[in-house]
Amino acid sequence: MVSNLPALFAVPLRWLTWLGDQGTRAVAAIVFIAVAVPPLGALLRPYVTEAIFLLLCISFMRVDLAALYGHLRRPALVASATAWTTIGVPLMVGLTAYASGLTGRSPGLFLALMLQGMASPMMAAPALAALMGLDATLVLVTLVTSTALVPFTASLFASLFLGGMLSISPLALGLKLLGILAASLLAATIIRWMFGAGAILRHKRPIDGFNIVILMVFASAVMGDVASDLIADPVVTIGVAALAFTVYFTLLTVTTLLFRRVGHERAFAIGLMVSQRNLGLMLAATAGALPATTWLYFALTQFPIHFAPYLLTPIARRLTARAQAAGAVAPRATTSSR
Repeated sequence: MVSNLPALFAVPLRWLTWLGDQGTRAVAAIVFIAVAVPPLGALLRPYVTEAIFLLLCISFMRVDLAALYGHLRRPALVASATAWTTIGVPLMVGLTAYASGLTGRSPGLFLALMLQGMASPMMAAPALAALMGLDATLVLVTLVTSTALVPFTASLFASLFLGGMLSISPLALGLKLLGILAASLLAATIIRWMFGAGAILRHKRPIDGFNIVILMVFASAVMGDVASDLIADPVVTIGVAALAFTVYFTLLTVTTLLFRRVGHERAFAIGLMVSQRNLGLMLAATAGALPATTWLYFALTQFPIHFAPYLLTPIARRLTARAQAAGAVAPRATTSSR
């Protein structure tokens, strides 16, 4: 593969291939680099929207259309998972925040939680599920359906819960989300048409590496101020970090329990997807015009998002092995997370 390319591209391609082979270890390492090198965050923050656009393009570009159609022919599980992540989660978050009085005590934190709840799952969720040995196709199909709905559901919940807290109207938020998703889908479609699905599949490893580089750009841009925030106010920063971990694992646990009747392995895959919210899409839609507390929470959510797949992989693989032994799912290849 490398020998057929000009020498100019051989070294970058080899490096991206190596990076793509690192799996969840590279994803976890991103947060350390982002926090340890604050100037990198200042340099990359203006490119958050572009990074999100590229991540969306990569994910849409790699959609397995045959697997997508196969799951859509059995829509009950996909429909219920989509309804939960697009309607159930933001409703639960909004009502809990109101009941706890968070809206009055910390409007910036309330805004962060609502944007998190309103967001669609991360576009990287299917890749992470595959790295962990879970049903990536189920995650992918639910991701596609929920992402298609999020411009409408986000606009609805922004109207219900946020009022004038955003710098743009709920309708404008929905239209911006729709525009970003439509543009990235169009770009991905053109790439698939130009190069073909076979070429994309053959170059999976360097594409994985490029995806990790773009994740690094996003994480650095969002997390560039974490070290200075920790020094300036360690109690608040640690408290917000604890909340980020609590929200992540609450969504994972509640979702897994809610869908346990479809099998623990599938339920865990859906739980992982639901807990991995695409906050970058919300940052892009709002152009980053958010309070400092909201930015801090978004930054600290990167810790559970990047660490959890690495930490939870042994559990995921035990559940998959148990399901295969029981004949619930067919054995499938997994990507190494060396």
